[in-house]
Amino acid sequence: MKNFFTMKFFKWMGIVLILIVVIVLALVLFLAQKPKPEAIIYGMSFNTLYAEELGLDWKETYDAILNDLQVRHLRLAAHWPMVEPTPGAYNFEELDYQVKRAEEVGAEVVFAVGKRLPRWPECHVPVWLEGMSKEEREAKQLIYMETVINRYKDSPAITVWQVENEPFLEVFAFEHCGELDTEFLDKEIALFRSLDGTRPLLVTDSGNLGTWQGAYSRGDMFGTSVYVHFWNPELGQFRTFLPPWFYRVKDKALRLWYGDKETVLIELSAEPWLLEPVVEVPLETQFTRMNLEKFEDILAYAEGTHYERQYLWGAEWWYWLQLKGRPEMWERGKQLYVKESVN
Repeated sequence: MKNFFTMKFFKWMGIVLILIVVIVLALVLFLAQKPKPEAIIYGMSFNTLYAEELGLDWKETYDAILNDLQVRHLRLAAHWPMVEPTPGAYNFEELDYQVKRAEEVGAEVVFAVGKRLPRWPECHVPVWLEGMSKEEREAKQLIYMETVINRYKDSPAITVWQVENEPFLEVFAFEHCGELDTEFLDKEIALFRSLDGTRPLLVTDSGNLGTWQGAYSRGDMFGTSVYVHFWNPELGQFRTFLPPWFYRVKDKALRLWYGDKETVLIELSAEPWLLEPVVEVPLETQFTRMNLEKFEDILAYAEGTHYERQYLWGAEWWYWLQLKGRPEMWERGKQLYVKESVN
């Protein structure tokens, strides 16, 4: 009798487990349903500081991205040390030029403002903040942000404001950024809304490591990054284990919970993952980390996420390679953007 009940118990447990698996699979299948766009709109991030790190003329590089690549969807960033190198003394030379040229060619710009903006070391702060209290630094930051927003809010090229960059990704660059103060982030968001309520506000989070809730719930739009190929000293090179539908599942789940809003792939990396400055790494090593084969793999992977708008990351490196007689990445990029501009 005891064996009979034991067998019956395990039989029912097996049925329950099968039902759970079926329900989970059905839920994942439901959440993964996201219409595939008829065509992908490709954008590009541009970073003055990165162009200069590569030893490039940033104006020449930016103009090549607009004129030769024919990029018409840009993400620009108002890095605080560049904009306010000394207290109260503002430098808008780079951003004025970039916004004006975007206007001239009819490009649309996602304009990022804040302390944490694209490119290492993630959090970009002026050296003159050293020694100030947290309250003083935050007050200075809000003044810088207000100054930037007011200067560019009348530009027809700017279609989206981005506040900070992946602010909830505390695990990355913690030594430079510290803990996230969500109360201050909400102050930044309120500042944007008070100064310009005409444009949507984008908040972003990491696709590989982020949970998305904090960013998705706060913005009018949500943006995620997608990294496919990685490298680090311990593991060497490796490819993400996450399938493209993972992004569709997260996207659908957040839509159901927080409401429908536009989502974009704001950072699709197409440059080598390095710990040292690019100019200090042999080309052969660079091409083991990123090359045409990996680029095609990245594009195919990103297509599987079903994001209609995808902003690539790495045109400065492509241009640097072209000047060194290795134009293959640049030429492949031209195929993407010329096709997009025709559409």
